[in-house]
Amino acid sequence: MSQPTASDSFKSNLGEAGSHLKSAASAAGDAIKEAAGVAGDELKLGKANVKAELADGALSGIAAAEVSGAAAKEQMDALMDKGRDLIDSAAELIRERPLVSFGAAFAAGWIIAKLARSGGDK
Repeated sequence: MSQPTASDSFKSNLGEAGSHLKSAASAAGDAIKEAAGVAGDELKLGKANVKAELADGALSGIAAAEVSGAAAKEQMDALMDKGRDLIDSAAELIRERPLVSFGAAFAAGWIIAKLARSGGDK
């Protein structure tokens, strides 16, 4: 039997290195495929979560819009009640002090007429 030559050892080691590189490339490809699959799953999950949050937001917005009419009616009713209270107070004041009320109305009318006449001179 002859001793392997340096060239034979070189070829053998080079073939073994090539085999290891081929295995490493295959393992890297498998790892990339697995990572892509996991990333795809995470992306699908994230997309589903975004859609769910947007849908919940839309539902909340619709609910707020539906309630806004009732809230506006409540505010309008409160304003109408305050207006009625103010009119009742004015009517009561007129009944209690008719001359003072007439004098105040006359003075307000006179002031408004003066302002209107002076505004037309300019």
